[in-house]
Amino acid sequence: MAKEELLEFDGTVVEVLPDGNYRVKLDNEHIILAYAAGKMKKNRIRTIAGDRVIVEMSPYDLDRGRINFRQKTAGPAPGGPPRQNFRRR
Repeated sequence: MAKEELLEFDGTVVEVLPDGNYRVKLDNEHIILAYAAGKMKKNRIRTIAGDRVIVEMSPYDLDRGRINFRQKTAGPAPGGPPRQNFRRR
């Protein structure tokens, strides 16, 4: 049997909840509960409130989803400003 197709939506993380869950507001103004996909956990991709994400949802339960991708922001790289390397003489 073929697997059911997943629905993909764009949204914004509104709230970070305990236990790896997130409250996401989709572009169509619906608010759902989502969790990070396994590859995001494995690669330690951090998701904070305000991040743009792509959410996969099952057609059977439209209140829950899986965050599949976090879109890159145009801001500076994490870790603060670049450090200057000085050589000691």
